[in-house]
Amino acid sequence: MRLRLAALLLLTALPARADDAAACRDGIATIKAELAKSPSEPVASTLRKELRIAERELGEKEYDECLDAVRDARKAMGR
Repeated sequence: MRLRLAALLLLTALPARADDAAACRDGIATIKAELAKSPSEPVASTLRKELRIAERELGEKEYDECLDAVRDARKAMGR
C-alpha cells in the first residue's frame, strides 16, 4: 500500500516539474532578451546576477529556485 501511494505521488509530481522546467527556461530566455536591450547598469547588474543563479539552478534541476531568480529579475525589469 505504501509503495502504491509513493508511486502515485511521484507520478503526479512529474508534470509539475516539467512545467517548472519549461517556465525556468522561458524565464532565462526573457532575462537574456532584456539584457540584449542594454538596460541601465543597475538593472543590467541585477539581471546578470539573477541569470547566473537561474542557469545554475536549472543545471541542478532546482526549478523552484530558478523561478525565484526569474521573479527577482522581473522585479528589476519593472514587470
